[in-house]
Amino acid sequence: MANNHDQPDNPSRRNLLKSAGIVGAAAVGSTATPTIIAQDSPSTSQATSPIAREALEALTAAEAETLEAICDALIPSDDNGPGAREARAVHYIDRSLASHNSAARHNYMVSLAAIDEYARQTRGESFSRLIRDHQDSILRGVQDNKVPGCEPSASAFFNMVRSHTIDGTFCDPYYGGNQDFVGWDMIAYPGIRLSASETDVAQGAALQPNHQSAYDNQTYTKMADNMGLGTNNSGGRDNA
Repeated sequence: MANNHDQPDNPSRRNLLKSAGIVGAAAVGSTATPTIIAQDSPSTSQATSPIAREALEALTAAEAETLEAICDALIPSDDNGPGAREARAVHYIDRSLASHNSAARHNYMVSLAAIDEYARQTRGESFSRLIRDHQDSILRGVQDNKVPGCEPSASAFFNMVRSHTIDGTFCDPYYGGNQDFVGWDMIAYPGIRLSASETDVAQGAALQPNHQSAYDNQTYTKMADNMGLGTNNSGGRDNA
């Protein structure tokens, strides 16, 4: 994000994602641009939109509602397609907090409560019920380390949740996010292929997506099991 709040650097969602360095899509990390939100999103909250719900493994219902609004603000749906809400980024984060990312559970609990309380004190509503412009304003405050009570700090929490939102939107669906491959479709990623013909290579971005998880391929599954990368690291296969 630009330091000049009067004239922030606000690229479109697609420019935001391009600058995140997402190449393989199945292994995105924390290389996203510092700009927080794509400004071609609606000006009002999408909290009332119907979404798929799963049983929570680590988050409470209130935490999941706040987190979902945050993820939706970071990668919103728009005229170009779905975003983090539709990709079930929160489901991915929740599963990770119950398994390999359990060390971050406390920071999520404390920070989500702090953000929600800050929203109530400054805007009179819980974060998830605010219009998008007010949500964006609060998230800028989190990014700029101006929202009290977050752990380990507001800015550190912002960077973590941004990274996890990107992971949940573009991960292999095996890990609970990227529902219906909406994240891969968003960036025109054709999917996991163990081999590619000359014709496939020539087609490049025009190659039709196969909409297959790496774990739908028996060869990859056996290889992952032999390397100790099976269900123990993922929290179990998600067929929802």
